[in-house]
Amino acid sequence: MSLLEKSDDEIIKIANPIWSNLVKSSNIKDYGGFTKDFSSQMLYGANEVELGKQWASNKILTSLSEQQEVLGLIRRDNFITVLYKQKSNTVPGEFLGRLVLGLEGDMIKVFGATIY
Repeated sequence: MSLLEKSDDEIIKIANPIWSNLVKSSNIKDYGGFTKDFSSQMLYGANEVELGKQWASNKILTSLSEQQEVLGLIRRDNFITVLYKQKSNTVPGEFLGRLVLGLEGDMIKVFGATIY
């Protein structure tokens, strides 16, 4: 069964541990942990220096709550985007987390990850 044929529940069971790892690794500025599920395309654009600059300049990225809520999924082309309601432990308000999953070979990889 391809990634796109999986049910929403199956995708969420795959996505949640990946998202949780991104949150945990971002909070402690762990580049290796943060990028461990990245596709080669994502790794190309997410070098350690750039991520370090983002962690230094954006307080949200290092204070993410480990609790999140899945808002929904979007299937497009060969990718599935999982949308999360995300909070910070120090910055007030709610934020939109976006995790884009796809296949690289036969492995599920991250093709996008952002917080708005």
